[in-house]
Amino acid sequence: MYKLKAAEWKPQHFGWQVKDRVATVTLNRPERKNPLTFDSYAELRDTFHRLQYAEDVRAVVFTGEGGNFCSGGDVHDIIGPLVKMEMPELLYFTRMTGNLIKEMRNCPQPVIAAVDGISAGAGAILPMACDLRYGTPECKTAFLFVRVGLAGCDMGACAILPRIIGQGRASELLYTGRSMSAEEGLAWGYFNELVAGDKLFARAQAMAQSLANGPAFGHAMTKKCLQQEWSMTIEQALETEAEAQAICMQTRDFERAYNAFVKKEKPGFEGN
Repeated sequence: MYKLKAAEWKPQHFGWQVKDRVATVTLNRPERKNPLTFDSYAELRDTFHRLQYAEDVRAVVFTGEGGNFCSGGDVHDIIGPLVKMEMPELLYFTRMTGNLIKEMRNCPQPVIAAVDGISAGAGAILPMACDLRYGTPECKTAFLFVRVGLAGCDMGACAILPRIIGQGRASELLYTGRSMSAEEGLAWGYFNELVAGDKLFARAQAMAQSLANGPAFGHAMTKKCLQQEWSMTIEQALETEAEAQAICMQTRDFERAYNAFVKKEKPGFEGN
């Protein structure tokens, strides 16, 4: 069986830590509000791809340093060079950024965003692609592609954002590029919870740890169904979930939960 130890990975373009089966991805260029570069895009894509083989990670926290999440693509390292590229190079880049979102959605671990301060452009897309989002009252989220002459349909925004906050609200944000306040994000269901900045990381870590201690196989199946059922009829979804649940019923975690219930104990899940 092909398994990897994620704790041994050493990414060069963002912070990485694995502790107690929780991996933490930290965008760590705080002096520029943690912008993305060609290299960090590619390394993030490859890291989330490898997580499907990581035996020591059951949940992921995605955050940024210095009171901001991410200001999007670096103006000098990305935007400037893109202006000079021809179509084949441009399409290679846009497919690469889309593949990062694909890998985030396809990795079996739940991904939790801890978002503070600025979350703009691609830096808004990354939390959008996560499974859960915790923010602070200072959060400002902007899908600002239209403000630089582009379309709002970037990195899956037109597919994912309406499913989170509704078609009309998503349309407004993507057409105008305006900032969504933290209060709006909470009221619209974009953020699961708002917490004070000094408690944000601990809140996200606590949720990640709770999920990591749960039935990992079951969580992976939930994530798979949440992803796959977007394009299914209700009949197809019911059959998919019937098959998924029957598979989960063959795991030892299901048996462990039953035995713990009989003994009036808390189940100890092992992920298999």
